[in-house]
Amino acid sequence: QLQLVESGGGLVQAGGSLRLSCAASGQSLERYAMAWFRQAPGKEREFVAVIDWSGGRTYYADSVKGRFTISRDNAKNTVYLQMNSLKPEDTAVYYCNGCNYYTDYDCNALDAWGQGTLVTVSS
Repeated sequence: QLQLVESGGGLVQAGGSLRLSCAASGQSLERYAMAWFRQAPGKEREFVAVIDWSGGRTYYADSVKGRFTISRDNAKNTVYLQMNSLKPEDTAVYYCNGCNYYTDYDCNALDAWGQGTLVTVSS
């Protein structure tokens, strides 16, 4: 059973940066395309970014293009999200998950949701 633990969130001022990590256990992440999602207060969960199994192809939501970078290290069984130029509207709980399949705008997620990590961007 795949288990995912997100970390790296915190409080940051607008314009700052954070690097989120997603550590997997139970299965190797190399089986899956991996994605980041976020859920802002009072809103539904939304797609942020996805990376294919090899790390050779990535896609991003329009709201984060040019600011966020998804990457992976299959040897470490870890996925990352580098977030730069953070904005208050980026405030959310961030989750990672594997994808049954994905497109350039979404990931059909596995049933392996973790607790997420909270990112709060102050103005």
